[in-house]
Amino acid sequence: MKINLNFKNKYIPIGVGALVIICAVFYVGFSSGKNSALSSIHNDMNNKDLITDAQFAPFWKVWQVLDQKYVKSASSTPQDKIWGAIEGLASSYKDPYTVFFPPSQSKLFLDDISGNFGGVGMEIGIKNSQLVVVSPLKDSPASRAGVKSGDAILKIDATSTQGMPVDQAVSYIRGPKGTEVSITFVPVGAKEPIVKKIVRDTINIPTLDTESLPGGIFNIKLYSFTAQSPNLFRNALRDFIASGDHKLILDLRGNPGGYLDAAWDMASYFLPAGKLVVTEDFGTKSTPNVFKSKGI
Repeated sequence: MKINLNFKNKYIPIGVGALVIICAVFYVGFSSGKNSALSSIHNDMNNKDLITDAQFAPFWKVWQVLDQKYVKSASSTPQDKIWGAIEGLASSYKDPYTVFFPPSQSKLFLDDISGNFGGVGMEIGIKNSQLVVVSPLKDSPASRAGVKSGDAILKIDATSTQGMPVDQAVSYIRGPKGTEVSITFVPVGAKEPIVKKIVRDTINIPTLDTESLPGGIFNIKLYSFTAQSPNLFRNALRDFIASGDHKLILDLRGNPGGYLDAAWDMASYFLPAGKLVVTEDFGTKSTPNVFKSKGI
């Protein structure tokens, strides 16, 4: 079994360390995969922690039983089973901040955290087992096409959305700027479906908002630490200085986290150069990574 894990940039939720395993390439052979994986485990662990073939045997036994007894489903492929097994392995550490993303989810994740992507600009979800529009983004292609909150989505191009999970629907809707996607909606209050052909554009994810509050207070609400956040934050600080306000609130409520480098840059505005910002401690297995203020 060969696994190539791509850690292009670290992603952290606010206030905690996290490990997001984003899979770029995965190749597996059933028998050779099992032997190679066990060999790797044996090489990496102390003798007292060795996982034997006998301990691992139930996994292969369950695989065989399910393969023989379970009704075949086109939606469940051998590769899906591999991704599910790896997700289970990651979750076995019982760390809510360590997760595994298979390729389709990792692409969406990287698009989101980059701060922009090609799409139509609407949030979608599931309501009563039906894929629906949660909200179109302001001034987005979806908004300009007349898409409304609550509209049901029946088809994306020629593909029915019945039973389709949100992440799969998002992957179908997103695409390069300038390309067209045909979406079949049932608008709120309507009985008949309509087809809207929407041209994708670059969708910028809202990163921060600013406002002046009574009492000389300037508020910066930061939604996430994306690749765009440091530059936007720098501009927001300039607006704070120009406003004449003398108090600053940095509102991180609801912020799920983001790039460590972005948070590091922004923390450097508030700490003297060389002051500790965060330490990544990996125990005895490797040297800790220490991030100190750049004194921006």
